[in-house]
Amino acid sequence: GRYFKTLGPGLNIRLPFLDLVTKVNLDACIPGWQGFTEAELAQWGESFGKSLPFPSWVTLTGELGAGKTTLVRAIARAQGLLEPVTSPTYSLVREYYSPRGRVFHLDLYRLEDPEQLHQLGWEDIRRAKGLVLVEWPELAASALPPEPIALTLEHLPGRPDMRRLTW
Repeated sequence: GRYFKTLGPGLNIRLPFLDLVTKVNLDACIPGWQGFTEAELAQWGESFGKSLPFPSWVTLTGELGAGKTTLVRAIARAQGLLEPVTSPTYSLVREYYSPRGRVFHLDLYRLEDPEQLHQLGWEDIRRAKGLVLVEWPELAASALPPEPIALTLEHLPGRPDMRRLTW
């Protein structure tokens, strides 16, 4: 089916990934959640990544090991990145180039204060009009643009092989 989610005035995103996860009513899915294995999460991420308008900001919230970087890698593959996407835990920012434009992957886990964002080139990233994927967005406080596409990953209790993805 053809599913769309309104992200703001005049901005809609096609959500074909809903075909992968459920056959229920769209209203029951957005906002919603779904449980995934790592392979299913990667498949969902690639489908989601193909649907993203450019530019976009996507935030990924979740505890350590929840699958944030797995999802970032899948979204980046969908953008046509040929180089491997690595976790920027120590450098905090990695920039890649895709056929659609610049892709930024930020891992803010080690950010001590939102004031440090300017040292990462935060304003340049905001002006770049690329795809920006932010892990640990809560550490950026109010510096994020309004209404990014927010994804949350959690471990499912009693199911170490499964993750809950909420959007």
